[in-house]
Amino acid sequence: MKHHNPSLLPPTASVPSRPEGDLKPVPIRFEFRDPTALSVAVAGTFNDWDPKKHVLNKNGDGVWAREAKLNPGQHEYCMVVDGHWMPDPVARESRPNPFGGRNSVLIVTAPHNGTPSSSSSVKK
Repeated sequence: MKHHNPSLLPPTASVPSRPEGDLKPVPIRFEFRDPTALSVAVAGTFNDWDPKKHVLNKNGDGVWAREAKLNPGQHEYCMVVDGHWMPDPVARESRPNPFGGRNSVLIVTAPHNGTPSSSSSVKK
């Protein structure tokens, strides 16, 4: 397994104001920092665990990023770096998965007063 020393940024949300109680998808930005990675994707409950559906794009600073629209609620996910599945190192919460590893947990909340909210993390 290729060793990565990633520096990840937590997923962030940015949406316009919506009426309270409206549970439309919320844009979430996934970011992953690893200048040596050849490919990075995110797979989770929100995309049927298919890393091909959310491939991140690399910028010149070695930061991989992708926006995804997720419904409010709790989502489990993993980063897929060069084909290796791993929890998101910046997630605040994770859970064991059936494969002996861990899934990161992302909680997406509907915007309140025009301010979206999301939280994630990995317990170290």
